Amino acid sequence: MLSEIKEIASKLAPRLIEIRRHIHSHPELSGEEYQTSAFVAGVLSSSGLHVKEGVGKTGVIGEILGNGQSDRTLAIRTDMDALPIQERTGLEFASRISGVMHACGHDVHTTVGLGTAMVLSEIAPHLAGKVRFLFQPAEEIAQGANWMVADGAMEGVDGILGVHVFPSIPGGSLGIRYGALTAATDDLEIIIIGESGHGARPHEAIDAIWIAAQVISSIQQAISRTQNPLRPVVLSIGQINGGRAPNVIADTVKMRGTVRSLHPESRGKLPSWIEGIVASVCNGYGAKYEINYRQGVPSVQNDSALTQLLQSAAEEAWGGDRVQILPEPSLGAEDFSVYLDYAPGSMFRLGVGLVEKQTNHPLHHPQFEVDESAIITGVVTMAYAAYKYWVMGNE
Repeated sequence: MLSEIKEIASKLAPRLIEIRRHIHSHPELSGEEYQTSAFVAGVLSSSGLHVKEGVGKTGVIGEILGNGQSDRTLAIRTDMDALPIQERTGLEFASRISGVMHACGHDVHTTVGLGTAMVLSEIAPHLAGKVRFLFQPAEEIAQGANWMVADGAMEGVDGILGVHVFPSIPGGSLGIRYGALTAATDDLEIIIIGESGHGARPHEAIDAIWIAAQVISSIQQAISRTQNPLRPVVLSIGQINGGRAPNVIADTVKMRGTVRSLHPESRGKLPSWIEGIVASVCNGYGAKYEINYRQGVPSVQNDSALTQLLQSAAEEAWGGDRVQILPEPSLGAEDFSVYLDYAPGSMFRLGVGLVEKQTNHPLHHPQFEVDESAIITGVVTMAYAAYKYWVMGNE
């Protein structure tokens, strides 16, 4: 069956390049993927899938029923949204939408999902159970997976697979990761409340800006001394707002940041740990504070059996030299993790690095490019893993 899958994918290759370039040229922001979802639904329908639109606001579901020998359902998830970035690649199929770009490879993800659906639709009689394709909106704002789940996308699903491009490994290669793949991500807001005064008489005021600086320094120092270095935590303050004039001491400063962690136990302790540091600093200088801590998406924890399925499918399809076992997780976030509360799953990394370029720009860069030959690598790997899924369950 592998040779048949490769042959079908090879014939589809020119069409898939066209699809990817069309999606890349017409990016849409999170929750606004109306044209993309309509396009996806059209491709799925023309391939004979049962299609449901408007799932999770702008998401799409396509299903292949298989031959009915198994009642197990495998889901394959890809995401469709773009980023608010002005593209600077100079490609002939660059974004036509000012200030919006597929800088995270979701155009490739969507194309891999469509290609996999097209391949599996041709071998549907050989699939023992149902395959459900989830084309998800709003991954970049970590909301789309929750929307899809709320609309029943995971009902009856027994396992789920996902893919994410990876520019740091060459196109045509794949990265497999057992255990933690990405970090949990939480949002943090800290408000420092002091007392205003004249810039010439700081002793008569409580300087919120200076205290905010002490808070930031204290948190970063405390991470290295109080957090287990084998359970990494990253806290980055990305916004600071405060003050009204250069000669007036600020009475209020608002800081916003992101908190990343890999271990659920460490994550659970972070809100009280942060508050303890903020309270200590503020109490020492007579300031008050407010903290708003919002949990985002959890860490993607790849299921061992499904990760082994992806690894074996990739190695059989492409050889062991093109499959890397990734030694480290990423501290980036992925709301694929939301689906893992409902079924075991695994996500692999699809290498898209251009070997002829000295520099491959990272994800979310305005000059991010991909090796388009990786699309077929992703399609064959995903389609063959899906075919093998029911065999794995019977071993």
